[in-house]
Amino acid sequence: MRRLLVFMAAVACAQTPSRSRVGTGFDAISGARLRADLTFLSSDALEGRRSLERGSEVAIQWIASEFAKSGLKPLVGDSYLQPVPIVEYTVDREKTALAVEVSGKSEIYRAPDAIGNFAYETTVAGSVVFAGYGISAPDLGYDDYAGIDAKGKIVLIFNHEPQELDDGSIFNGKANTRYANATYKALNAARHGAIAVLTMPDPNHPAEQRGRTVTAASARIPSEALVDGGPGIPAFTVSAKVGADLIGTAGKKAPDVQTAIDAKPAPMSFAIPDAHVELRQVLTERRRANSYNVVGMIEGSDPALRGETVIFSGHFDHNGIGPQGVFHGADDNGSGTVGVVELARAFAANPAKPRRSLLFVVFAAEERGLLGAYYYVSHPLRPLETTRAQINFDMIGRNEAADPRVQTEISPDTSNELGLIGTHYSPDYRAVVERANEMVGLKLTYKWDRDSYNQVLFRSDQYPFLQRDIPAIWWFTGFHPDYHQVSDTVEKINFEKMVKILKLAYLSGFEFADSASVPKIVGKAMARP
Repeated sequence: MRRLLVFMAAVACAQTPSRSRVGTGFDAISGARLRADLTFLSSDALEGRRSLERGSEVAIQWIASEFAKSGLKPLVGDSYLQPVPIVEYTVDREKTALAVEVSGKSEIYRAPDAIGNFAYETTVAGSVVFAGYGISAPDLGYDDYAGIDAKGKIVLIFNHEPQELDDGSIFNGKANTRYANATYKALNAARHGAIAVLTMPDPNHPAEQRGRTVTAASARIPSEALVDGGPGIPAFTVSAKVGADLIGTAGKKAPDVQTAIDAKPAPMSFAIPDAHVELRQVLTERRRANSYNVVGMIEGSDPALRGETVIFSGHFDHNGIGPQGVFHGADDNGSGTVGVVELARAFAANPAKPRRSLLFVVFAAEERGLLGAYYYVSHPLRPLETTRAQINFDMIGRNEAADPRVQTEISPDTSNELGLIGTHYSPDYRAVVERANEMVGLKLTYKWDRDSYNQVLFRSDQYPFLQRDIPAIWWFTGFHPDYHQVSDTVEKINFEKMVKILKLAYLSGFEFADSASVPKIVGKAMARP
């Protein structure tokens, strides 16, 4: 009774939808049904749901059938399946090479000094320009491409972003902004007319923070890329020496260049004279196939607002079968998949529908680089400009626990804790969730918005939507030692907490879709406790 009174008080002061309007769907969310669904989805029969393999195809058909049972509206003709054309490939690291010619002298580099990551065999050659961190951030008044011409050229850039060791940086202090991601930088280079991009380590970055551990699961799986909807230009990772030598051709030292950029921050981009680079990528295998985003809609009740959209999303794929056995992916991301399906049922069961339309999407190939989400934002089934918010579930089924691959402080008790990632870009969104949480009573943490080492902002399907200025937040219960291991199994899921998370998402999503106001994106995102 006390919680109901608190909830009704929140209704009165914040115009949250009334309990009588939302109660049927809220009460319909079922832990027993979640357990049954996730037991199936993470079973050996689905073989780890690796992208483009049989188990993921079974998952796709199961999600579509559940959307149909709930009466969701299909948006691809009479189908719930949006084809996502994918290229799966393996790079020949012996034959893939980078040739650098400076003042008539040539040197050839191969892995590990030059590592290609492109879905096509190709040879690209041209002159070189240095474009700082490769960032164009008009909301922060910063553009590495200002004053240089990248059209038809190969662009050399630093990893990470300016002032990453400065608490007061406009780039979210010591944490990440949406501009530090390698895919964003390749897309940005292509938008400026570049024909290829070389990424080198930023020379002043602490060595102990160079990056995350690559798991054995990801190392054994061929790479995948979108046929269209991705950067579309070759991208090579080059060693510090290769990058420093190229910058040295212009009479500059790489650490000094980074220091000069970070001091203001202000771009310090320049052409690299007398340097000519040729990238040659060779593949050992390549195949093209379709995966599918599974998409269904509940139409809004207001004729004037039903053209606007609120999205609930997750991804269904995982890492298949390896020498260790089946990578079951119960938490990652069977939990998010069954969560989206259960919310579709809840909203369908509720007699009152919110004024805006609700889109339920389970994305393909997240583990291979957020491919389904990137494809959707480049081929949207509902206009992105009227998409008002996204609730993205990825790993919502466990209690966070210490994992040697992850550096973060962990609360003594995480059994009731939920992380929200990205609310520093939308305080409005955060306020809605916090109001709704007065009814649910989860402990909310925003610590990941202050994290740069683990780079979590870029690691799930909300990120491509955030890049399009949509308030898009990742709902996440944290890492644990079973992350990307065969031991990520259903009996370790905290279903009681999952139910609470989904009830919070139900209330929050209803308000996003029903309220007179919608959450906004802020440009200068600064994380706060």
